[in-house]
Amino acid sequence: MALNPSSPEDVLLRLLAEGPPAVRMVLCRDRILPEAVVEAVLEHPDTRTRGFFACNPHVDPAQRAQLVDDPEWFVRARLAEAPRLPAGGAPRPLPDEAVVHMISTYADELLQGTFYRQISTELYRTMPTHPVAKVRCWGVGMWDLLPAGTQAALLADADEDVRDRAQRHARYQDSAWMERELPDRSCHARWDILLHRALSRTVVDNVLTAPVAEGERAAIAGNPTLHADVVVLLATDPDPEVRARIAHRADLGPAERRALAADPDQKVRLGLSVHPELSEEERAEIDYEIPVNDCFYAQPEPYVPRDPQDVRRDAGSGHPLLRRKAATDRSLPPDLVERLAVDDDLGVRVLLAQNHPDAPASLLLRSFLEYNGHERAHLTTRPNFPTTGLSTFADHDDPEVRALAARDPRTAPATVERLTRDPDPAVRDVLARHPNLPQPRLTELLDDEELAHAAAANPAWDSEVVHRLVTMRGQRV
Repeated sequence: MALNPSSPEDVLLRLLAEGPPAVRMVLCRDRILPEAVVEAVLEHPDTRTRGFFACNPHVDPAQRAQLVDDPEWFVRARLAEAPRLPAGGAPRPLPDEAVVHMISTYADELLQGTFYRQISTELYRTMPTHPVAKVRCWGVGMWDLLPAGTQAALLADADEDVRDRAQRHARYQDSAWMERELPDRSCHARWDILLHRALSRTVVDNVLTAPVAEGERAAIAGNPTLHADVVVLLATDPDPEVRARIAHRADLGPAERRALAADPDQKVRLGLSVHPELSEEERAEIDYEIPVNDCFYAQPEPYVPRDPQDVRRDAGSGHPLLRRKAATDRSLPPDLVERLAVDDDLGVRVLLAQNHPDAPASLLLRSFLEYNGHERAHLTTRPNFPTTGLSTFADHDDPEVRALAARDPRTAPATVERLTRDPDPAVRDVLARHPNLPQPRLTELLDDEELAHAAAANPAWDSEVVHRLVTMRGQRV
């Protein structure tokens, strides 16, 4: 009953005051709450109860942020930890002022883990120049993406901690310093340097002649500081993994591009086929194959927005991977959304559905029906996912598709009742919550060990029954 959207405010307040911990947990963590209940939660004497609300992904983040100065460490820790959502879901950011306050006053140990997922993109972009020094310290973490002028300002910052952090990041661009720091054994620090940091000629030569571990040649092949002559050398490396890494480099010369375009390895040819220096005609001449069993994911908004002209160029490309890249851009204009929504490539359509805030209802439904990979369920959480007409899928072979009938307010009562006996437990559960479930079956389910919880959350109960159910605490109506 704590999860029932039709439970009256007085019932929720009673459950909050009298319910056992399990009830308070689902009430405070797993649903939207009326304002009066929110106020009662914020003042609740039980630390864990406030902690449940601190990590509620359903309520307005500004409501959660009212716990920012809670006297208990546990509650502040739960607020700092990003709420957990189903695969593909991203928590809504906390208000910027709350984030700045937390960075300024919380111990560093509370801001580890997933706290960063609650920071808005707008605040991220202002962090390197923010008036609060501790926020600028966070901004230093975007060092490689910062303009030279901003880097110089951070190196000369009035705050010692900001300067120290900036100097540490600047050292990553000093190949001599990185050479001295490079561990002589295979470990995370060594791989990080080989993949991302400035490489001296000595380090590169040692990797080419006496690597410490397998895969180090492929690691330096993607390093942005690799010397031009070594790029040429590795373009003919006998290891296809090395050539595949080289094929993605923007600094490849024409001769290397031509050679890799005809490489005997399919993975190398595919990597070269999306090179930014190729014309559409050159791209079309490459014999590449698009993987057919790819999984697609919702993408975080980039720190640096893409150039709209580059996005438009990729959206009009004949190469599916470039169109997929364009499809992840959240600022894609309406004409490109319309074009990519009917693209021939499943990946383009699904990525557009997963990422664009205005993905049309027809695209979202089509993507759900045609795609059964990772984050499929995330599609149903998108803003425009349809509700009407879904009852037509009540007899579909795929149980996840049959379950869509639970989202349709016009699903016939007889169909709802039948699906509460579906062979799939997830289908039974969601249909037991449908308000069109006939009352006799709904009452019957309160005695069903499997579906009693789902039936109790059904919004079809009137307030009199809700009060009776709470009073009887699990006894028969």
